[in-house]
Amino acid sequence: MEFKDVVMQRYATKQFDGRMIEEPKLFALLDIIRYSPSAFNLQPWKIKVVTASKIKANLRPHANDQPQITSCSHLMVFCANTELEPLVDKVLGGMRTGGMPPEIVRQFEAMMKGYVASMNPEQRMSFAREQIHIALANAVNGAKSLGMDSCPMGGFDPAAFAEVLFLPEEYVPVVLCAVGYAADTPPPKWRLPREEVFF
Repeated sequence: MEFKDVVMQRYATKQFDGRMIEEPKLFALLDIIRYSPSAFNLQPWKIKVVTASKIKANLRPHANDQPQITSCSHLMVFCANTELEPLVDKVLGGMRTGGMPPEIVRQFEAMMKGYVASMNPEQRMSFAREQIHIALANAVNGAKSLGMDSCPMGGFDPAAFAEVLFLPEEYVPVVLCAVGYAADTPPPKWRLPREEVFF
């Protein structure tokens, strides 16, 4: 499928048919998400993948009772990871093992550590949220490219989700993405005209 067709055909699925995604397709989608770009390549996210029906049922009341939660195959809970210092170390390690010249690594190290040190907790959360939405875009378009459907979702209680899923304190749920096979019909796609978007 051409990328333009992926973008044009993707829509926020409101009802899934309950079929489970085949493992090879799931792993292909996870890799599409995993390779998402992020500032400094920090990848400040952890993504909880929920498949158990009982857990999804326990989460649904905390997501405005939206049926996508329980009818989807996999529910992805995108969490912000604001513990950025260990991520910087991992990126630097990846640069070194990847053969990056030491002087370039040192320059990046100074830049990244200085940037991270300058951020307060609110700025760290904002930074992570911005990066997560890039990964979310890869998730919804990646799902469609593999013959699946998806629904990005923001209407939920992050604190309740963290409690139900026993998430570590440093991982804050930011956005959901339900993935599976659609049981509904996409509405006509509407967007602002080109002249109202670009200037």
